[in-house]
Amino acid sequence: MTAILEAVGVSKSFTTGFLRKNRFHAVEDISLRINADDASVTAIAGESGSGKTTLARLLLKMIQPTEGTVLYRGHNLRVITNREQKSYRREVQAVFQDPFEVYNPFYKVDAVLHGPAEKFRLAETRAKRQKLIDQALEMAGLRPEETLGRYPHQLSGGQRQRVMVARAILLRPKVLIADEPVSMVDASLRATILETLLKLNREFGAALIYITHDLTTAFQISDNIYILYKGSVVEAGDTDKAINDPRHPYTQLLVRSIPRPDPKAKWGPPERASALGLRASSGCKFAPRCPMAMQRCWDTMPPLFQGDVDRVAACYLEDKHPHVMAKDMSSVLG
Repeated sequence: MTAILEAVGVSKSFTTGFLRKNRFHAVEDISLRINADDASVTAIAGESGSGKTTLARLLLKMIQPTEGTVLYRGHNLRVITNREQKSYRREVQAVFQDPFEVYNPFYKVDAVLHGPAEKFRLAETRAKRQKLIDQALEMAGLRPEETLGRYPHQLSGGQRQRVMVARAILLRPKVLIADEPVSMVDASLRATILETLLKLNREFGAALIYITHDLTTAFQISDNIYILYKGSVVEAGDTDKAINDPRHPYTQLLVRSIPRPDPKAKWGPPERASALGLRASSGCKFAPRCPMAMQRCWDTMPPLFQGDVDRVAACYLEDKHPHVMAKDMSSVLG
């Protein structure tokens, strides 16, 4: 099956400090495959600083990987032709966390819709383009007469976000990368926005990459999930299995932290530091926080062990299972 978008062993490191330079990996050795004929929903989950947004920026060609390759229909994004670049920009769309940053405050919101409609020649005449724009806004839950003609500051955060969803609907992308699309809107609007994204997935066959720190919504809408911790994949595979029967201690911690609709229910035991102490680890990145850490966890980074046909976990507690290379992870899950 052809991959429309694929990351193969991608890493991204940054240098910090002025006098004393330090390098850290925001993303480290991650492989992910989105098939062209499979309109799946893949969640990328983890706490703040886990590398989720950096991975999204790599897939969107906003930054280049330090190592590894991002492929669009089998072609390296670094060297694609202008024609392939235009096709990529139409087929791979994004909805970002903060919708206000996407807009130019000096232009009316119409610009983010008319611009791509004209650039990609979605219709022959302006009247036909306007009809497509109106239909996209209505699908996103907005009334064109109440939305168009306004400046970004004249719309609420939820309205601005739904305009960006309408923009994605307008272009009929093959892949939509949604980076925390509901984290900055009211709770009452989250279901509406997520339902619209799922409509784009179901009705138009767009694969959805849903980036979130919220395991609850990831569980509700995604088929597969990648759990990141400090830039590395610690568990990945079928969402139901990963949430209902997590194998990695970090995933277990995240699941225990999900609030329950019962004021008398406890969230679970508090996080405990490893008995080996809070010291730097050259092995597993989670070892300083893991209550089950062993000496080899501190010494050597664990590989990905394949405990199920469609799941891997980077934990020595799973070492009875065969391990897979990170670069082969996407094919194992795929």
